[in-house]
Amino acid sequence: MTEPVDRSEPEAADTPSTAAVTPADAADAARLVAFGLQPKLQPARDQEYTDLLRRYREDPPFARLADAVAAGLGLVVLEVSPRAGMVVTAAEGSVFAVRMSDYARRTASDSTDRFLHGLAHLAVAALAFPRPEDLADDGYVGRVTVNGVDSFVRQACRRLEERAEKQGENTDPATDAPGLEAAWRVWARRSATGATKDARRPATSTTGIVAKALAFLADSGFLQRTGDENGGTYRTTARYQLQVRDMAGSAALAELLELGIVPVTDGSPSLLPAEDADDLELVADDGLPFRS
Repeated sequence: MTEPVDRSEPEAADTPSTAAVTPADAADAARLVAFGLQPKLQPARDQEYTDLLRRYREDPPFARLADAVAAGLGLVVLEVSPRAGMVVTAAEGSVFAVRMSDYARRTASDSTDRFLHGLAHLAVAALAFPRPEDLADDGYVGRVTVNGVDSFVRQACRRLEERAEKQGENTDPATDAPGLEAAWRVWARRSATGATKDARRPATSTTGIVAKALAFLADSGFLQRTGDENGGTYRTTARYQLQVRDMAGSAALAELLELGIVPVTDGSPSLLPAEDADDLELVADDGLPFRS
C-alpha cells in the first residue's frame, strides 16, 4: 500500500531575524537625539556625533530606533545629515515646544508688543528665504540685518496701507485684529530706534524688537552672528532653512511674500525702491539675502 504523500509546504528554514535591540543600541539612539537637541553643536566638531550620524544613515534598524526615541519625546525628525546633523522640531504638545506666545510673553508684557515680536520672526523668515528655490537649495545662505528687517517690515507696512486704500478698507484697524492688515499701522507708528539716556536701543523700538528676535534665533542655532554692521548682521544655518521649510505653508508667511517687496531678479533679492525713501527710513547696505 502506497503511503500518502504529504503535499504541505515544507517548513521554511530558520532565517536570521533582526537582532534584538540592546540597551546599548537604545542608549546610542537616545544620545543621537540628545545631540539633535543641541542646536549649536556642529557634527564636524564632535566625532561621536559624526559616528552616530553615519550609523543612522547606514543602519536602518538603528535609524528606526532613533526615530522612535524622538517620537516618544514629542519630536519630529526633519533631517539627519552631515550638513545639518539631526534636526528635530517639537510636535504639538511636546515639552520641548517653544511657542511664539511663550517667547513673546517673556519678551514683552504688552499684547501689542507680543504681536510685533511675532511679525518680526515672520519677516526674518521671509527675508532670509524669499523664494521656494532658496528653501530647496541646500547651498543657499540667507543674510539679514537688524536694520534690514526693520526696513523690510516698514516697506511692507506701506504696501499694505496702499492696498487697503485701493480696496476701500478701514486703514486704521483695531490693534488686536488678526492678520497683517492689523499689524502694519502698529509697526509704522512705532519708533524705529527711540532714544535712551545712555544711547542704548530701547527694547520697545522696532529695531529693538528685531534685535531680540535675531538674538533668540542665534541662541537657538538658527542664525550665526557675523558682525555689528546695520544693527547686527546674521547668516542662516542649515537648521534654520529646515525649520522655515517646515513653516513655509503658513498663510501669514505667504501673505508677506505675496506683497512683492522682495523681487526675484538675478538671485540677489533686495528691497524694491521706495517711492518716498525718507518716510520709510530705509538704510543703505541693509545686508539682504544673497548666495555665498
